[in-house]
Amino acid sequence: MKPVTDIVSTVLQYLHRDDTLPLPQLRKLGLIYSSYRFIVSVFFMLMVYINARADNSALLPSFLQQTVLSFYVLLSLILLGLFYVVSKKMRRQLAFGLVLDVVILSLLLYTAGAPDLQLTMLYMVVVAASFMLLHSSQALIITLLAIIFVIYQQFFYAIANSMSLANLSDALLMSASFLAVGILSWSLSQRLVQLEKVAASHAKEVERLNVINQEVITQMVNGVIVIDNQRIVLANLAAHQLLSMAHNPNSQDLSMAINDTQNDKRHALLNNFQQALSKQHAQLLKACLSVANGQSRSFTYDLPAIANASVFGKLRVQITPLKDDSKLVILEDLRREHASAQQLKLASLGQLTASIAHEIRNPLAAISQASQLLMEDMAEFDANNNQENSPSYLDMAGNHELYKMIFSQTKRVNRIIEDVLKLSRQQKANQQSIVLAEWLPIFLENYFKGHDVFLHVKTQPIISFDTHQLEQILINLINNGLRHSSYAHPHAYVEIEIYCVDNDVIIDTLDGGTGVKAEELPHLFNPFFTTDQKGTGLGLYLSQAFCEANQARLLYVPEHEKTCFRLIAPAVNSDTHV
Repeated sequence: MKPVTDIVSTVLQYLHRDDTLPLPQLRKLGLIYSSYRFIVSVFFMLMVYINARADNSALLPSFLQQTVLSFYVLLSLILLGLFYVVSKKMRRQLAFGLVLDVVILSLLLYTAGAPDLQLTMLYMVVVAASFMLLHSSQALIITLLAIIFVIYQQFFYAIANSMSLANLSDALLMSASFLAVGILSWSLSQRLVQLEKVAASHAKEVERLNVINQEVITQMVNGVIVIDNQRIVLANLAAHQLLSMAHNPNSQDLSMAINDTQNDKRHALLNNFQQALSKQHAQLLKACLSVANGQSRSFTYDLPAIANASVFGKLRVQITPLKDDSKLVILEDLRREHASAQQLKLASLGQLTASIAHEIRNPLAAISQASQLLMEDMAEFDANNNQENSPSYLDMAGNHELYKMIFSQTKRVNRIIEDVLKLSRQQKANQQSIVLAEWLPIFLENYFKGHDVFLHVKTQPIISFDTHQLEQILINLINNGLRHSSYAHPHAYVEIEIYCVDNDVIIDTLDGGTGVKAEELPHLFNPFFTTDQKGTGLGLYLSQAFCEANQARLLYVPEHEKTCFRLIAPAVNSDTHV
């Protein structure tokens, strides 16, 4: 008994499994079949009126047919309308409609008074539709119901005609045909179900890959623009940032669209992006659009004056043709290459200084110590010999000036070695988030207490920077500003202004000095270049190296009314701008 029970349970599980089409496809086929039912019911109604006029003797059958068909037309119309109103109980509607079809066709076959092959053939449409639209168990019940009605009608007709069973074989053959049509329809529906499942699985996989691709494009540090038929069809957030163009942080990325509403919004944003690009970067857009389909091009683009506040001065533009004749434009900032080159430069300098620093410092220390000893001897000579006009005293006084000069120059050389060693000791930048409005007052209190350094904070930005390197940069800039301001005014002061432009944080160091001459600007950040006899020429070079190591930029602004050195760093969170 156990094997029989297992077989029965397996069959029941097989019949109750979800072997129907997905709801969208089921809805479409249900609408088609409901429309077919309504058309057939109306056709039957018209045929009843035509037959009633042709044969006035068959009043009772015509009246029954009209009653059945009127009821059938009304229910067909209601079921058709429900498909446009109710969608949650779609399978129940289909099952009720198919049972209704079997019952109505049986009544029509009964009222016809004789076997009607045309009506019997319509059962096959109902059986085929039930196996395609319903579960296998429900379709099997409807098929058995149709077979019972057909066979019963044949028995009823045989009894009414003196037990003539001549048409019983036709009924049995028709019943077998119902089963055959049902099996074929079921196999066809299963193929459709499997195809729909495969298609749905592929659609989900494509959607998942699309989401991953869009997320990758969104998070890319390089700007991505796709141009198709002279129109921009994709642009990520990095493209806005690299081109210093405004972007709404609350809007969806221009590479994504989920529904029709978001798709329309995406097209509107892309149109605005293309218009803004044509105004602010007309040369870049013209160069991208002028590249013929199927051709690639690579060039360096200098950001125009409108984007001078950006961290990036130059962009590498790569145009790659795609298979659908569209063009992929990659915008790559050159700051990483500059930072890598700077790191290599620092590494080379570090290797050089590490190998000779101690060799230089040893004799330098001896010279410094010797000069100090000679100056001490001179001090003892002054204390023991008061003959200031004697020749020996005059000679010693002249030597004392030479000793002082030797000692001061050894100190200067030692400062140069210290600055160079800072470059060689510097490791990779350890960046961390810095709230400038909170960090700078503490910094000024620690390093420049008692000096006139005025801080003007116009915004509350956050930058990512190595705190030790930022300290070294600002110490160099503020010390230079105080020193050169003291040369031009009796009261030395420095101003620090903090503000934001687009996605960049600007730190201006201002002083009242005479500024930098035009002929000195090309050499301003070169190593060992200085306009101050007491300087080492490594302060600005070291500061610029630290900036580039943190993906920032240090430059001199000759257009400013004051002496202005500007540090530009990318903002960590643009939402903090005010």
